[in-house]
Amino acid sequence: MIARSAAPRRRSRWLGILFKIIGGFVLFSLLLVALYRFVPPPVTLTMLFDPNGITKDWVSLDEIDPDMPRAAIAAEDGRFCSHHGFDAVAIAQALRHNASGGRIRGGSTISQQTAKNVFLFQGGGFVRKGFEAWFTMLIEAIWGKRRIMEVYLNVAETGIGTYGVQAGAIRYFHHGAGKLTKAEAARIAAVLPLPKKRAAIAPSGFTRRYGNSIASRVSVVARDGLDSCLR
Repeated sequence: MIARSAAPRRRSRWLGILFKIIGGFVLFSLLLVALYRFVPPPVTLTMLFDPNGITKDWVSLDEIDPDMPRAAIAAEDGRFCSHHGFDAVAIAQALRHNASGGRIRGGSTISQQTAKNVFLFQGGGFVRKGFEAWFTMLIEAIWGKRRIMEVYLNVAETGIGTYGVQAGAIRYFHHGAGKLTKAEAARIAAVLPLPKKRAAIAPSGFTRRYGNSIASRVSVVARDGLDSCLR
């Protein structure tokens, strides 16, 4: 009888501990996301574990040429202003493409990439994806689209040891992100998926073609109001 009565108490104790951990995580994540609504994230895990060091320079979205966020939307997330963090169409397309074989394609939105870059780490499989979904919902609800784009453009890796479009613009073109041309913005957007393997200066092959394709779509983003949530 004693052994049987002890088991429910142990389960109850462990459940209590589990609920406290979950509650603590929820509260901490809410406070952190609320803080970063106003304060620039000082560093990310990707930056901390980068053996090449960290070169970055935070600038507000108003100080970045409008063609840069347009290029990011054209390259990474055409429905950025119309979805609520997750693009069901892009996810379905990625699943169909991956099922057919060939190079793996992701369906992550800019919101998801921002959540991963700021709060989490690269890799991690389904566990990380679960946390990514949670933080994506939080930043969509607390930050809004302008802040998400602002943070994304300041923490995304734009080269080896280089983070943010301001540092990337200075590295590649020797001027700030506020003076980017359409072609320069497109080149930075083209290297975002693989910043350690692609160069924005004198790009060749796929990177050159991809950059030219993005540049041609920047005007479409502006014309069709796909960046309307940023104005």
